[in-house]
Amino acid sequence: MSSTPPAPSESKGPSAALLTLFAVVFVNMAGFGLIVPMLPFFARSLNAEPWEITLMFSAFSLGQFFAEPLWGRLSDRIGRKPVLLATISANVVGYLLLAFSPNIWFAIIIRLLTGFGAGNISTIQGYVADVTPPAQRAGRMGLLGAAFGFGFIVGPGIGGLLVREEMGRIGFQLPIFVASALCLIAALGVFFLVTESREKAAPGAPRPAFLSGLKDAQANPVISRVLLVTLIYTAGFAGMESTFALWAEHRFGWHAREVGLSFMVIGIVSTLTQGLLAARLVRRFGEPKLMVFGVSAFGLSLLLQVLNPIAALTPVIMALGGFGMSLTMPNISAIISRSTPPNQQGAMLGLNMASGSLARITGPIVAGALFSGLGPNIPMLVGAGLCAMAAWAAFNAGVVYRRTHPRT
Repeated sequence: MSSTPPAPSESKGPSAALLTLFAVVFVNMAGFGLIVPMLPFFARSLNAEPWEITLMFSAFSLGQFFAEPLWGRLSDRIGRKPVLLATISANVVGYLLLAFSPNIWFAIIIRLLTGFGAGNISTIQGYVADVTPPAQRAGRMGLLGAAFGFGFIVGPGIGGLLVREEMGRIGFQLPIFVASALCLIAALGVFFLVTESREKAAPGAPRPAFLSGLKDAQANPVISRVLLVTLIYTAGFAGMESTFALWAEHRFGWHAREVGLSFMVIGIVSTLTQGLLAARLVRRFGEPKLMVFGVSAFGLSLLLQVLNPIAALTPVIMALGGFGMSLTMPNISAIISRSTPPNQQGAMLGLNMASGSLARITGPIVAGALFSGLGPNIPMLVGAGLCAMAAWAAFNAGVVYRRTHPRT
């Protein structure tokens, strides 16, 4: 049973519920941003090898791979709010368990379970799509991306300042505790301030199976191509994300603080782009062109990092990558939402996130093997090549999209 969009979607500006949700996303992502840059160094404190470090990234994504379609589909059926509460609460517990990991394999298992609980991005995107008219979705997806980006401004910076590597494993616990506390705040925000955007499905409504929307996605010429873009592009990004700290340590002798501050640059650029420029750029160029440009810019940033001999230029190049990232995923989400019936929004967006999660499973594993076997620069060079392939796939997806969705 499909729901009728609530009244806030009739307004031109974001509703109070949306603003609240954006704030919740910021708090949740600040907690996530606290952890990612320091994970390789935390794993090193557990005597992990490079391939075990990247496996920890893959384990989280493996959990997301199974979770995103499940939570997206379940949110279509029972509503967005209970799914958000369950998933964010799981993060609270997952971070606490991670802080007390006795060894790397326990940490890997916890990251797997936390990834399953963290697979709620499609649910959040579904909420935004529920209360937003089609013509405004790209802009509001951009604002959602800005909330994510702003979380990455605050999170890595706090993590870099709080971590004390010289204390060993204990020196990483404080930022992990802060991440857990931020997720608890996010859960409380959802419980008290976010209103439900969908009606529950009828009691006798059929329950679709896992990845049940896959056939519909394959039959849709736009969505099938966009899912391929997500798969290829994210594999390149995940390889960079999981090996960047190791690469920076090898290239410039960096530690967790420098890596965290560099990730802040991505958050700053993403926030400014998606908060101030995304909607204007979409109106002028359209979602497909921006998707192609964003993927290409990120791939170029990976190539430039390999060629860059100066440590101070690394954050500048990361800014270019952040600009590309900020124009890629929001427009992919907007294209999917505009090509999907309302009662399948969560399922299709969930498939998109599952596609990204599949890439995040394989990308770090392959990147870790390349890093150890062929050298620190190889994961970035392979990532740049994958982005070139993704840009070509995005171009083809845009051709089909413009044919089926002529601009007015």
